Amino acid sequence: MREYLVVALALLAGIAVVAAAMGGRRLLAPVDPSAAKLATYESGVDPVGSGWEQGSVRYVVFALLYVIFAVDAVYLFPWALVIRTELGLASLVEMAIFIGVLVVALLHVWRRGLLRWW
Repeated sequence: MREYLVVALALLAGIAVVAAAMGGRRLLAPVDPSAAKLATYESGVDPVGSGWEQGSVRYVVFALLYVIFAVDAVYLFPWALVIRTELGLASLVEMAIFIGVLVVALLHVWRRGLLRWW
């Protein structure tokens, strides 16, 4: 039962820290509401119309592809730094397979035309 007590205390400490931060912000932050500050603002453009507009799925697909390849780069850079000192031929083969899968995925996306903006 003692392990549960430690978890409960850690949870309560986390809740207390969040509550203290929110309370401190409320006490210390300046409050000066005005019409300009309360207006909706998005990407430097004043809102006009109903707010509903049909968007293109291409932007979402392109963003997801960017995230996928950015995360892959996170794995490639540390591997490249230690390849000469600690890792051997097996690691090189594994990374070649990894990059091969990425290239196949990129070719598939390019062939389907998802990388075109128009």
